[in-house]
Amino acid sequence: MNCTLRRAERADIPFIRDIYNDAILNTTATFDYEPKTMAEMERWYDEHDERHPILVAVVGGRVCGWTSLSRWSDRAAYDGTVELSVYVHRDYRGQGIGRKLMAAILAEGRRLGLHTVISRIEGGNAASIHLHTALGFRMVGVMKEVGYKFGRWLDVAIMQLMLNHESSSVRVNRLGPGNE
Repeated sequence: MNCTLRRAERADIPFIRDIYNDAILNTTATFDYEPKTMAEMERWYDEHDERHPILVAVVGGRVCGWTSLSRWSDRAAYDGTVELSVYVHRDYRGQGIGRKLMAAILAEGRRLGLHTVISRIEGGNAASIHLHTALGFRMVGVMKEVGYKFGRWLDVAIMQLMLNHESSSVRVNRLGPGNE
C-alpha cells in the first residue's frame, strides 16, 4: 500500500473529524461521548502550531489516519511535554499506518527539541500498548477505573517516551528561573 504522510491542512479537518467521531462512537480509544462538530475541530486544529504538529496519512488521495502532539498543560513548566494522539480509519487499521504515523510524529518531536511524550491508552487496548512499547515508550502508571464508557469502568495506562535529552535540557534551562 502506498501511504504518504504530510502536515495536516485546514482542508483535512472534515476527514480528521470523521475518523475521530467514528472512534468516539465505536471504540474506547477516546473517552469522549459526543461526536465533535466542525467548529470544535477547527478550534482543536487552531490550538496546534509549529511545536504541536498534526500529521495525516494519505492513501489513494484519501486521509486515512492522523496523529498530533498536543500541549500537555498550559502551565509554562510543561512546555517540553506533549501528549500524542493517533487515530486510523477503521478500513485501514492493522496495516502499519498507525506505526508509520507515530514514528513520524516522534521524529518531529525530536526535531523540535521536545523533552517527553505522554500517551493515555485505555488499559485493555493491548494493540496500542504493544505499539507504544515497540516504539520505545515505557509504562509509567495505570489509573484504575477513571473512565466510564459503553457500560463499564475503564482503566487508563500512562505511557511515556523521553526524547532529546541534550536539546531539551538546553530549552528547559532557558525557561528556568534566572534563565540559567
